[in-house]
Amino acid sequence: MGTWRLFILLTGVFVVFSLRAGPAAAKSDHDIPEFSVPPPPFSEDIFPCSDCHGDMETNPERRELEEHTEIVKMFDHASDQRWCLDCHNPDDRDKLRLASGKLITFEESYYLCGQCHGTIFRDWKAGVHGKRTGEWNGKKVYRLCVHCHNPHSPRFKPLKPLPPPKRPEEIKNRHLTNDQIPSNPLDALKLDVTK
Repeated sequence: MGTWRLFILLTGVFVVFSLRAGPAAAKSDHDIPEFSVPPPPFSEDIFPCSDCHGDMETNPERRELEEHTEIVKMFDHASDQRWCLDCHNPDDRDKLRLASGKLITFEESYYLCGQCHGTIFRDWKAGVHGKRTGEWNGKKVYRLCVHCHNPHSPRFKPLKPLPPPKRPEEIKNRHLTNDQIPSNPLDALKLDVTK
């Protein structure tokens, strides 16, 4: 392929990908799209992180933490490959850090999640995954990943299924004839609803 054709092809690919963010996205000061989201659901008395971490010296060594023990106990997010400072910025704990080194706010955490979960991020932006509300052809409010998933243990816990519905022969009043079954359920309760 000639140099000129390659240049045109790469320019076309760049234009297509730069337009893919869609109308809901806006540009921020760090040149990546932003989405309108409500504030993240922080645990009580835990944010801003700098309240505790502001004067602490950062220890980047991977280790068992003495603080945040509730997070340590439940941490199950690629725990063999991940550690706190892979996502949390060591120099400013009120920010998250992308793999590229860019700092983002907790309100932009969808970019952090999207680094590894690209197909889910794509579906989230399109409104297929997660929850968003708003106008059909106007402003939309997207829920952050952390509104549904715990960032330290994102997999949903298994749900115990409800029992199946009762079969007709198991229903309490199955012996009643059609004439005996009240047409108004309130009649069966003998309630005076006129008061």
